[in-house]
Order: sequence, then structure tokens, then C-alpha cells
Amino acid sequence: MSDLPVPQTDPKAAYTAWRSDIDTAIARVLDGGRYILGPEVAAFELEFSRYIGRKYCLGVASGTDALTGAVRTLDPAAADYVITASHTSVATVAAIELAGARPLLIDIGASAYSLDPEELAQVLARPPGRIAAIIAVHLYGLPADIHAILAVARRHGVPVIEDCAQSHGAQLGAQRLGGFGEMAAFSFYPTKNLAAIGDGGALLVDDPARYERLAAYRQYGWKTRQVSEFTGACTRLDELQAAILRTRLPRLDEDNARRRQIAARYQESFAGLPLSCPVVTPDTLPAFHQYVVRTPKRDALRQALEQRGVNTAIHYPVPVHLQPAYQGRVALGPSGLARSEQAAREVLSLPMYPQLSDPQVERVIKAVREACLQA
Repeated sequence: MSDLPVPQTDPKAAYTAWRSDIDTAIARVLDGGRYILGPEVAAFELEFSRYIGRKYCLGVASGTDALTGAVRTLDPAAADYVITASHTSVATVAAIELAGARPLLIDIGASAYSLDPEELAQVLARPPGRIAAIIAVHLYGLPADIHAILAVARRHGVPVIEDCAQSHGAQLGAQRLGGFGEMAAFSFYPTKNLAAIGDGGALLVDDPARYERLAAYRQYGWKTRQVSEFTGACTRLDELQAAILRTRLPRLDEDNARRRQIAARYQESFAGLPLSCPVVTPDTLPAFHQYVVRTPKRDALRQALEQRGVNTAIHYPVPVHLQPAYQGRVALGPSGLARSEQAAREVLSLPMYPQLSDPQVERVIKAVREACLQA
């Protein structure tokens, strides 16, 4: 067995696995001479929209830009709120402010890492101001409680944006995540399940008018070239990244199946240990972007695993509402977000990516069991 540490994730391994096809795709773009909003982007948009089950897809420069564009197309006023979770990547919250709205952060549920539908209902029943949208984050490759969130949102006429940055290919019932809300935003950051070699993102919608507005937004608000109909942005998925994504998309289900295989091995091996493991409902097909365990002794476990050559990560160590840029400045739900704060103290992401070998998986399992049983 190798003495090299087991990485928590390894973007290069994905490139190495499909090097020939990716290099061919890159060469195709370079030889074609069209590098921005050309045939590769158009083809990827069509293929990805069909894969998710939406009518339209727009490639943009990043997942943050996708979320920003989704909120911007709703034309929020400066006093309007967008509700989302505090236990998420800061990108979710940053996008709200970049779009000109105000974040309103609420707690996660008791058994999931997504918006608590009960607190959401409380906030919508007595809002501090106009609510422009709700961003439901499908964290770690597991679905948010999207049916409950949608039910509450639709009673109050509030659109739902799905943040699918970590859920490429995951399903709830027969529907892929990204197909439930009014809009869905994806990131193709190099560590994602569907990854570019650089930044990239996409927005998916069904409404043709919203699609047309988003298409103009991503390029300065142009409907006619070099004539801005409204204030837009410069946020375009480039041809190289689109070609790489087209190479990887047909393999996404296979890669996710391997992630689930690794997760199943972890689940059975950690039974009886003082760890909380991911909860997967029978109607869910997870993407397992991360495999996240919880323990009040998280920091000690992380140190013990590092000593045994197993790298880990924390997604996320500080809830957004406690980060210096946001603390005391953003609106919070009535709960006080105690669950989010507790999760930040306890979550630990174990190694998870499709190219993990069986011996590496067994090494992780051995290290976790030793660390827990000797604690």
C-alpha cells in the first residue's frame, strides 16, 4: 500500500483518467478558431439541458455568476430579501448581494443540511420586507427538502432558485435536481462532479422570456450586438471549458455511481461508530459530491486521520452569518441558526472522488475505525 496520503479530492485524477479525450476536445477548439460563445457552448447547453430535463441552459463564467444572474433576472429592489441557508458556501450569499438584494439567512433542518421548511414558513408568514426569491441549496450532493420548500414558497408566490453546485446528476424520484424550481444554477469548478479545468457555470430555466433576458444579461445586456438594452454583465462559458464538459458529461452517471459505491462502503463500515453518517431517503439517488460525517470530536478525529495519512476537509467551518464580512450585517431567521452553528463545529468531509481506488477506500475506513475506537 502506498505511503502517500489519501487526498480528500483530486481534480488531476479526473483529467488523467480521460486525458486523451480531453486533449482531443481542447485541440478541436484550438484548431477551430472560435473561442467565445461558439459551437461547443451551444452544443453543451443543449446536451446539459436535456440531461437535467429543462428547456434552456445558458453557460456562464462561474456558479456564482449563475446564481447572481438568476436573482438579477427577478429585478430585485435594493430593499428586497432573498432567503437562503447560512450553512453553505459563501458564494450563495455573495451572489445575492452581487445581484443587488439582501440576504436573509435561516437555519437548516434537524435531519438535513438544507433550509428548514418550518422556519421558512415562519419567515414567509411574517417577512421583514418583500421576499424576491428563495435559494435552496442541494448541499453535499444530497437534495434539499425541495418538495416542502416549494410548497411553502408557492403558497406565498415566491420563486425558488436551486443551487445545484454540488448536485450534478443527483435525483429525487425520477427527476434530476435542477428540475424543480423556477431556475437552477450549476458550478463546474474543478472539484465538482461535472468539472471544468477552470471556472464555469450554467443557468437552467424553462420560461422562454426569462431565458432571453438571461442570454442578454450574460453579455452586457445585449440583444443586438453592442447595444445594451439593460445593465448586464460579462459572464460567458468559454469554448475550451464547454468542450471539456461535453467530454465529461456522458461519464457523469458512471462517476456518480462510483461515488455511491464508495459511500455505501463507508456506510457499512462505520456502523456502530460514534459518527453521524449521511441520511439517504429511499427516493433519493445521491451524487455524493462530499461524504460528510459528524462528531462533536471532529477536530480530534481530523488530526488522528491526518496522522494516519488520510486527508479531510471541512465544508464549511464558519457559517456565513458568523464570517467577518457578514456578521451583524445580514438578516437572520427567528431561530438564531443554532443548528447551522453546531454543524460547522462537527462536520468533516472524508475522501470522495470517483478515482479513489479500493485500497485507498479501505485505508480510509481502517483509519476512521482506529481513530474512533481509540478515542
